[in-house]
Amino acid sequence: MLALAVIAGCGGSSPKKSDLPTVAGSFGSKPSFTFPTKTAPPTLKSTVLRAGKGAVVAKGDLLVADYLGQVWGGKVFDNSYDRKVPTGFVIGTGKVIPGWDSVLVGKKIGDRVLMSIPPADGYGAQGNSQAGILGTDTLVFVVDLVASYGPSAAGDSKAVRQPVKTPGVTVRGALGAAPTVTVAKGTKGPAKAKVTVLAKGSGQPVATGVLVLQYVAVGYDGQSAGSTWKDGAPSAFPVSDTPTTPFDALRGVPLGSRVLLQLPAASGHPAIAVVADLVAEPKDDGSNG
Repeated sequence: MLALAVIAGCGGSSPKKSDLPTVAGSFGSKPSFTFPTKTAPPTLKSTVLRAGKGAVVAKGDLLVADYLGQVWGGKVFDNSYDRKVPTGFVIGTGKVIPGWDSVLVGKKIGDRVLMSIPPADGYGAQGNSQAGILGTDTLVFVVDLVASYGPSAAGDSKAVRQPVKTPGVTVRGALGAAPTVTVAKGTKGPAKAKVTVLAKGSGQPVATGVLVLQYVAVGYDGQSAGSTWKDGAPSAFPVSDTPTTPFDALRGVPLGSRVLLQLPAASGHPAIAVVADLVAEPKDDGSNG
């Protein structure tokens, strides 16, 4: 997602009526802009086009959103609406462009937000050549805030543990909290990806869309391969009908479940054991806020 650059942030201001473009389209639908002038505002501007009633977005949350980005008076360079699935990113900690961090923290789920972002609050003087953005371009975004998740988001603490065996891989810990995952020395990695439901949740089956989960990953060499619990926020991954990522294999597993996903070695990396709690699959139809 080209819109999500990793630069640190600064502040914004309330717009005058003529400062920002007019936006056509409703929450959850692809917007279009009509620009009031050829000259963009010199400072960061934002306004809420549609007020939501959901939770307030906090610094460090995983924010799930739809968005469209366009150069002021120029081309659309990226949007999630055509992909028909929202995206997830940690907000307020420098993981996205500064204007997003500044404006979106404190907004409510269900808000549709319009932003005009000058270079200093976007990609800086270097621009973004991959997206065709110059270092002098002001960017305009509409962002629909679909859902947000804090560091304690987890699977179902009352999920039903399943009578399964996972030779060489030991998983300990209470449901709804970070597990401990150990791969016994000498354990042979799987030849192909394998999903084992360790505890079955009571939510809807995972379908196509964006899946929010917490996970702990350990290589078959015994080394850590990452943990959202340690990172301080869950992650979001797209799930599709056609297998493109390991998480596509989770289709049909009930939300709230804890699963073991065993992945074969690839590209010089060891096999990996991932224990994931399936937190949620938010919808971009406004039902979350």
